[in-house]
Amino acid sequence: MSIPTPAPSDKFSFGLWTVAYPGRDPFGEPTRADMDPIYALENLARLGAYGVNFHDDDLIPFGSDDSARDAIIQRWKQGLADTGLAVTTATTNLFTHPMFKDGGFTSNDREVRRFAIRKVMRNIDLAAELGAKVYVCWGGREGAESGAAKDVAAALDRYREAFNVLGEFVHDKGYDMKFAIEPKPNEPRGDILLPTIGHALAFINTLDRSENVGVNPEIGHEEMAGLNAAHGYAQALWQGKLFHIDLNGQNGPRYDQDFRFGAGNVRGSFWVVDTILSGGYDGPVHFDFKTPRTEDDKGVWVAAEACMTNYLILRDKVQAFRADPEVQEALVAAKLPELSVPTLAEGEGWAELEKAPLADPDQLAARGAAFEHLDQLALEYLYGVRGA
Repeated sequence: MSIPTPAPSDKFSFGLWTVAYPGRDPFGEPTRADMDPIYALENLARLGAYGVNFHDDDLIPFGSDDSARDAIIQRWKQGLADTGLAVTTATTNLFTHPMFKDGGFTSNDREVRRFAIRKVMRNIDLAAELGAKVYVCWGGREGAESGAAKDVAAALDRYREAFNVLGEFVHDKGYDMKFAIEPKPNEPRGDILLPTIGHALAFINTLDRSENVGVNPEIGHEEMAGLNAAHGYAQALWQGKLFHIDLNGQNGPRYDQDFRFGAGNVRGSFWVVDTILSGGYDGPVHFDFKTPRTEDDKGVWVAAEACMTNYLILRDKVQAFRADPEVQEALVAAKLPELSVPTLAEGEGWAELEKAPLADPDQLAARGAAFEHLDQLALEYLYGVRGA
């Protein structure tokens, strides 16, 4: 099997914070120098990426005056034009500045909440100007470690209020933009509000403009909670709420490892790609990873390219798996097609079901599910002993 080459048509995107991550962690100083955003654009374009996204503070240092801000934006626009990269999404940093130590939208301090909403509004204006269609919202510090310190019901009221205000802002401005909530269970807070895809989907149903809000699941965040990432992506697709995706690598319920995509739980990555393809997701394929602090600048671009390469490898394997006649037979043996048949017949309700004859329980219990053979076929594709 030849190594595939990424191309803009694959719609791969990266955040500035991913490739520009300097290697700082809670126990160590940076191991790489600060990165010029234009240098990041040039290298991503060289590797075959399609798009880029950013937090406001990734591009414009917090506290910049209007003159400095305008100069940075003009230089950024020129860099986008020179490289041909698209701005796929944008987001707001509501977690780095000390004022956000208790969150942004749900801080107990009302003045912090007002500042946070205004900060998001300003960057939405810029995101719309740059052509972004999705605005990602990660509530990294919306939560608490002390039960008495946070009235969760009131905090959710304030969370909803913020999204309702921002939804009105986007609507009234006429922006063609949707919001995508990015769930995460913990880190940097011990307990973050809206920790999983399910929590986020339930919250979205309470919003005034819920049709304009979806989710942005991340593999690592789901696995940090011990969940099956592919199942979460599938439910978001099923509900028409998969507005954006973050792909990376993670080894189970640990700290947020942010490995390059394809590292960590490889089997889980295979099924995430399968879910994305079978579910019809057609948005940007975004990588939210961090190059380990062991690497120099060259290693950053090795890791970024590997994210795209690994996705293409898994995409080829998934497509070959699904097209294999033996797999098709195994799917029938496992009764997968039968799962798409409604349990009740047309025109049948509970009353008819209550009177209908049922199969013998012992005969049903004796039937094998034939799942092991099907799963082994998938593993053989993943291990490279089947397919091209």
